[in-house]
Amino acid sequence: MFENAAAERMRREAPLPRRVAPRSLDDILGQDHILGPGKILRRAIEADRVTSLILYGPPGSGKTALARIIAMRTKAVFSPINAVTSGVRELRELIAAAMQRRIHEQRKTIVFVDEIHRFNRAQQDALLPDVENGNIILIGATTENPFFAVVAPLLSRSQIFEFKRLEEEDVVQLQRRALAHPERGIQDLEVVVEDAALAHIARYAEGDVRRALNALEIALLTTPPVGDQVHITIAVAQESIQKKLLHYDGTGDGHYDCASAFIKSMRGSHPDAALYWMARMLEAGETPRFIARRICIAAAEEVGNADPMALVSATAAWQACEFIGLPEARILLAQAATYVASAPKSNAAIVGIDKALHDVREGVTVDVPDHLQDTHYKGAAQLGRGQGYRYAHDFEEGYVPQNYGVPRGTYYQPSDRGAENAIRERMQRFTDRDRKAIPEASAETPKDATS
Repeated sequence: MFENAAAERMRREAPLPRRVAPRSLDDILGQDHILGPGKILRRAIEADRVTSLILYGPPGSGKTALARIIAMRTKAVFSPINAVTSGVRELRELIAAAMQRRIHEQRKTIVFVDEIHRFNRAQQDALLPDVENGNIILIGATTENPFFAVVAPLLSRSQIFEFKRLEEEDVVQLQRRALAHPERGIQDLEVVVEDAALAHIARYAEGDVRRALNALEIALLTTPPVGDQVHITIAVAQESIQKKLLHYDGTGDGHYDCASAFIKSMRGSHPDAALYWMARMLEAGETPRFIARRICIAAAEEVGNADPMALVSATAAWQACEFIGLPEARILLAQAATYVASAPKSNAAIVGIDKALHDVREGVTVDVPDHLQDTHYKGAAQLGRGQGYRYAHDFEEGYVPQNYGVPRGTYYQPSDRGAENAIRERMQRFTDRDRKAIPEASAETPKDATS
């Protein structure tokens, strides 16, 4: 009796998100791409034919809620375990019990591992034989990209389902459901909530319904009733959730995805988008050094000689950030990022070096022509080194046609954009002179130009 009373008290005192958690598949919003009518995961759950799963998505999107629904519907024994607090010993005990149950009771065991990315490789490997042999059905939940956080053999034995971040309207709807729920925690009082208050909480929750409901509960518990009403205004909502919690991990998807969007925005000549993604990274705690390095790389890779000042601006911002620091460093980074994003674009430099590297690695090595070889040692003249070399500065425009081992245009092909157009025109003049002076060299493909 006392145990039942204690359990009932704990249930009543549980946080609001737990008290109003979904009880059916229809209660989970925003995941119709995997749980909608006719979808394979929904069919498997309804038929109680679930196989090993990895549920992947942002916090508060419904992964754990779905696991609880599976636990309610399945005839199998459902054994939850948290990767933060459990180790290999607990896993082995759980698996041993599952094997006995399978032998003596012919019952399956579903092992739900929350935060499975917290298991190290040895702990994940401990699951492999029993998942393979069917001793357990594994359901793992993770906020990290499973292709980085879960070992490949475990991935190959599991189906991966990605949960999407909830839209604001979904979070608002779930708040309304919670307010109408019989276990909302506010008894014998009418709750009146402004639409703007629910919208504010949804916006600042960033798709995390758990965080939204926690903020709503704070608002309910701390707002004094007026008569038999609790009135949640926009001002109360603003106090209940005051800052966005950006989903950004310095080594996870948030880090790489934002960095990718930042680079691609600069490449796409979109300074506004570049500033937004940079702001996301800075607000989430990314270091100015990391951002500055990305700008420097983009200046050379995406702009190149179309505007050589882009790299100068990027490098100057990087160096200045080293001794200025935040918050002022944001200004330097913004100037460099918008310069690179707004500059004319050319990837001729990276295309050229990658072609050359391919030929060096895969093609036949080109010998250094005798007239280009080093002459700074005794005996060089006796070996014929450097004979026939013509010093370019002795000629008009500082140029003279001669064989440099590789014909012009093999690797570096300047674009017609920005300052590189002038380079292209100058190189074309030199190419024409080469053809007249050494036609046999310019007409041949170099031995190592295989790309």
